[in-house]
Amino acid sequence: MSNAPEDAADIVKALIEAPEVRHVNFTGSSAVGRIIGRLAGENLKPALLELGGKAPLIILDDADIDGAVNAALFGAFMNQGQICMSTERLIVADAIADEFVSKMAERASKLPWGNPRDQVVLGSLVNPDVSKKMHDLIDDAVSKGAKLVCGGDSNGSMFSATLLDNVSSDMRIYKEESFGPVKSIIRVKDDEEAIRVANDTEYGLSSAVFSQNINRALACANAIESGICHINGPTVADEPQMPFGGVGDSGYGRFGGKAGIAEFSDLRWITIEDPNQHYPF
Repeated sequence: MSNAPEDAADIVKALIEAPEVRHVNFTGSSAVGRIIGRLAGENLKPALLELGGKAPLIILDDADIDGAVNAALFGAFMNQGQICMSTERLIVADAIADEFVSKMAERASKLPWGNPRDQVVLGSLVNPDVSKKMHDLIDDAVSKGAKLVCGGDSNGSMFSATLLDNVSSDMRIYKEESFGPVKSIIRVKDDEEAIRVANDTEYGLSSAVFSQNINRALACANAIESGICHINGPTVADEPQMPFGGVGDSGYGRFGGKAGIAEFSDLRWITIEDPNQHYPF
């Protein structure tokens, strides 16, 4: 069920074609972003597109596990996971995976969910249809070998914090943006595999790496294909002075600080010259 007006596409087209509109800015789904980017291009207007995400949080084998759990809980379940930067994939080194999953599941299972009026952590999704999608993602993953380690309960548009362990590439949730509180745990053998899995997506907005060796974490951060990467912090983070944006299906352009000013202004060249300067002819 869509909340958009029936003539939304015509309204967007008219706005982009209007001569008064000189720059197009859109935040939303990658599917709609492609349409808006095409219309902007046809009208020779610059566009800034901030689209979907499938943010990975890599936990290396030397990570502060409790710190990683804290960041993962916040990044995965803040606003029910309905944030473009939400942690979608928990990529964990095999050596510490059992401990991490145990602590993560214990904490996640205790997060209160339900009516937003009742001071819960997880309130309502945008509509009940999203709850159905969450159940479909869980059913698909479990049928293909994933283990439901916590959650999976719902009440209308309200859904509990949910973790799926042993997620593999043949499951829908491995690739699809859940945009909800159902999250993947993917176990990897080493840093190289962690980076490969992190980059095995069409999206590239936010990411994070946990390690107590900063040089090791920086090497991972540099190898991850994303517009943003946080070391020893959650994937959900924003500051108004910092460049915010992604690559791939997450869009292009940057908000924030000087980057935002550059996006929404034209760079010009003005000279003051000698009227009697020399010319070759």
